[in-house]
Amino acid sequence: MSKVCEITGKRAMSGNNVSFSINKTKRRFNVNLSKKRFYIPEEDRWVTLKVSAKALKIINKKGVSAVLKDAKAQGLVK
Repeated sequence: MSKVCEITGKRAMSGNNVSFSINKTKRRFNVNLSKKRFYIPEEDRWVTLKVSAKALKIINKKGVSAVLKDAKAQGLVK
C-alpha cells in the first residue's frame, strides 16, 4: 500500500541527507500516517482510513462527515 493520506493527499517527499562534511545523499521524508477507524452516524457504519496527523486535526475540527464530503469532491476518497 502506498504512503498517501486519504484525506489530505499528502505523500512522501524526497530531499538530501547533509553530513557534517556537506556530502549530500538522497533520502525520503515519509508522511506521519496511521490507520484509524471512524464512525459515521449518518450512514450508521464504520470507515477505516489511512490518515496523517494533520488530517486527524482537521477531522477533530470539522467532523468526519464534512471532511469525507470535501475529500470526495476533490477525488481523494471513493
